[in-house]
Amino acid sequence: MNTKFVSFIAIVFSLSSIAGHHEGGHMNSDSPKWQIKAYTGAAPDFIGDFASVIGADGTVLREGTNGWTCLAFTANMMGDSMDPRMATPACMDSNAMAWADAYMNGEVPKLTNDGWAWMIHGDTGADNFRAYSEGDKAGTAPEDWIESGAHLMLMPKDLKSLDNTTTDFTTGSPYVMFKGTPYVHLMIPVSGYYDFQPESAPK
Repeated sequence: MNTKFVSFIAIVFSLSSIAGHHEGGHMNSDSPKWQIKAYTGAAPDFIGDFASVIGADGTVLREGTNGWTCLAFTANMMGDSMDPRMATPACMDSNAMAWADAYMNGEVPKLTNDGWAWMIHGDTGADNFRAYSEGDKAGTAPEDWIESGAHLMLMPKDLKSLDNTTTDFTTGSPYVMFKGTPYVHLMIPVSGYYDFQPESAPK
């Protein structure tokens, strides 16, 4: 498992610990049992049930058997919420993990093959055209903001393979996010994709 990426998750958790503790106790979402259920729920059960799970503090909560890893990108955003979506969990294969590691460290992804990632819980929104814009709704043009529901992502080994793919996220079809950057990837909406931004659903 990539130690540099796990270290990043540990740093994120140090922030979430400060934000998540309050008078009278701390969040139940800190518990390993909750994290395993929430993070593996980002993928279909035939993947999540057999995936490794990295906890919010960077520790391996469970070793998997299928080469996939489930973790949370924004455990620091949980607050008192028990909604898994606030933690932005994802389940990724090894190439998607390499992509995420590069993204978190500001490096160019170097993949041995296309990477795949499930995010059935969805996310908390981003500018479709601007990397590192997660959560920055105020700084994003309204027409460029997308708060995704359930989806699958393809991180391409060959960035040019997505050159002719649309960036329009209002059709229900697969579309490209972060076009023109080293982090361009394909978003594949599935049922429930527009639950958190119904105004962008196909009309």
